[in-house]
Amino acid sequence: MLDCKPAATPTIQNYKLRECSNHAPTNKERYQRLVGKLIYLSHTCTDIVYAVSMVSQFMHSPSEVHMEAAIRILQYLKLALGKGLLFSKNTHLNIEGYTYADWADSISDGRSTSGYFTFVDINLVTWRSKKQKVVALSSAEAEFRGMARAICELLWLRKLMTEIGFAPKSAMSLFCGNKAAIEIAHNPVQHDRTKHVEVDHHFIKEKIDAKEARFPFVKMEDQLADVLTKAVSSRVFYNSLGKLGIHDIYAPT
Repeated sequence: MLDCKPAATPTIQNYKLRECSNHAPTNKERYQRLVGKLIYLSHTCTDIVYAVSMVSQFMHSPSEVHMEAAIRILQYLKLALGKGLLFSKNTHLNIEGYTYADWADSISDGRSTSGYFTFVDINLVTWRSKKQKVVALSSAEAEFRGMARAICELLWLRKLMTEIGFAPKSAMSLFCGNKAAIEIAHNPVQHDRTKHVEVDHHFIKEKIDAKEARFPFVKMEDQLADVLTKAVSSRVFYNSLGKLGIHDIYAPT
């Protein structure tokens, strides 16, 4: 890979992987070793999280198409050797998050991919991209399930900060781009349309009533978590990296 051609992004825009029974299989052990190392790397490299999440779904039966997608991540990393998170001095200790779900994005089974970023002040501290375990019947349901997972992460982060003596003084904010999901979160009335997410609804409503969390609406162009759920264009990708605090130390000043 030392002589490989670098790639500007870890995935091709709008590209989606699927089970490829008609494609030649690849070396399973080699693929699993490579993806395993990429998973480890994604714990500190925010910019490859979605791409790694995508290739890790085919560990049981990888094909050459899946291997090519994994190798593209390496091609991107060759260009991104100097990229990393730059932490700024805190002016406050407010906890915020961004959550987004790409409804029914999986070609194989129709399940959605959701993801979240969490911040203390303007500093990114945790992130996740994961395919949901069940098929969502609407974009609001997919988003709502993602909100529940993200608020759990914010609660854990608040507890951690409290234990080390830096308890946040204001309610946590989780920015969401789906108005229907936000309305469900605030609506105490249960009906057939929301019965299948009832447990998540009670959990989120409890945090709203206790004034522990709020769920502001965010426009799509300001939705940072979009890069955790789909293969975006290079323009959107690099714009998001800047907002997340990811910088290249080798970039010309």
